[in-house]
Amino acid sequence: MLLSLHRMGPGRFVLYGIGLAVAAFLLLPIIFIGALSFGSSKWLQFPPPDWTIKWYVEFFADPRWIQAIWTSFKIGIAVTVLSVALALPASFALVRGRFRGRGLLRAFFISPMIVPLVIVAIALYALSLRIGLNGSFLGFVVAHLILALPFAMICITNALEGFDESMEKAAIVCGATPLQAIWRITIPSIRLGIFAGAIFSFLASWDEVVVAIFMASPTMQTLPVRMWSALRLDLSPVMAAASTMLILLTVVVLGTGALLRRRQAR
Repeated sequence: MLLSLHRMGPGRFVLYGIGLAVAAFLLLPIIFIGALSFGSSKWLQFPPPDWTIKWYVEFFADPRWIQAIWTSFKIGIAVTVLSVALALPASFALVRGRFRGRGLLRAFFISPMIVPLVIVAIALYALSLRIGLNGSFLGFVVAHLILALPFAMICITNALEGFDESMEKAAIVCGATPLQAIWRITIPSIRLGIFAGAIFSFLASWDEVVVAIFMASPTMQTLPVRMWSALRLDLSPVMAAASTMLILLTVVVLGTGALLRRRQAR
């Protein structure tokens, strides 16, 4: 492909230019909100008249923001662990199983990605009110687990479908039990898919806002919900700082995942 671009002569610079323009367009909101978070103006003024970090100081000095970050982190970790724990056996059933309705079951697992999110939020809100989980940590975990599980399922299922099952059979021939073969051969071989599923599950919980608004209470709010609540009262640069922190952790999680994946591939 690179050789073809080289033979195209000046045309390759046009392609590069288009690619850079699209990338800049996609990154523009992130650059914009990041600049506003360091602006000295009390109002969201772009470009900022001067630079300061006082909005970040105000952000970290407010216990409500810190509590929201900690709540989002705890929920995200719980959702990640449960998503991988449930997606692993379900993926084996879908890939290895031979039963009627397997395709329908696969579609059922990814249905939360297809159904409009507001419908899922209303349904979860009505159910959680009925069983007393609204505004609780467990209610948040269950709600976000429903949204995150399809991501883990897709990643692990794809990794398992690309795994050479003959390696597992060879381990059994050499004396391993089926469970030992899966634990010692299959699971390490699909670890990149498991890790990708864990990352996307965490981010699905960390960044989610629609369902979280329905599930939240005055004492149980994730960072996106806290941002939404603050936005309704005042559009201050502290909101830009909170948005930048949300983006930063997302970038850190994705960057860490990419780095570990590269090291494992080596």
